[in-house]
Amino acid sequence: MTEREKILGRVREALQVSAHVPGTHGHSTAPSGASTPRHWLPKVGESIDEQLALFARNAAELKADFQLLNSAEEMRTALLSLRDKENWKRAATHSGQLTDAICPTLNLPLLRTDRTYDVEALEGCDAGISECDAIIAQTGTVLVTNRSAGGRALSVLPPHHVVLVRRNQLVADLPAAFMLVKEKYADKYPSMISFITGPSRTGDIERILVLGAHGPKKLSILCF
Repeated sequence: MTEREKILGRVREALQVSAHVPGTHGHSTAPSGASTPRHWLPKVGESIDEQLALFARNAAELKADFQLLNSAEEMRTALLSLRDKENWKRAATHSGQLTDAICPTLNLPLLRTDRTYDVEALEGCDAGISECDAIIAQTGTVLVTNRSAGGRALSVLPPHHVVLVRRNQLVADLPAAFMLVKEKYADKYPSMISFITGPSRTGDIERILVLGAHGPKKLSILCF
């Protein structure tokens, strides 16, 4: 018997074994109350304050900068502080209620990704400032789509991604985030949906964590 025949034989043998029912984890039936994904996911507090605190803890563990603010004016001040701290010379953004209200305070050249733009110019920006669809307390994640965040590249190419978000965009967990996308976009889904959980990172080489491997090295989330 050749090696090929041995491999195909093992595949045929494996195909005779029935797959587990989703959610049973190898048991004959799913445990009581396991009819939804929430049974298996980490618990989330009931109140908004508990969920905001959880998001803040998760973001900190992920090395993301989360700032909970009290007003749009405080958000402008926080953005100016980032500009001055990192000596930004140029930033990129897109049209939106928050970005249009907050970004002009930077007093910098602003590249708009919802208009015709040069990719190399976007790569040369010090920061990409976008809105989002939601932030997810359970995982410290920012949910963006190409429609909410100024296209596909704005949240990826500049070395610092800054997200502007309102408190009422907080959702408790991943099932709630998927439901939000389903309800918001119905049968006209965006071409890109991304769950951003901390800055870009890799640990491939000797399991040493390196930030900014495949995208922004820094992620800031400004929320009021």
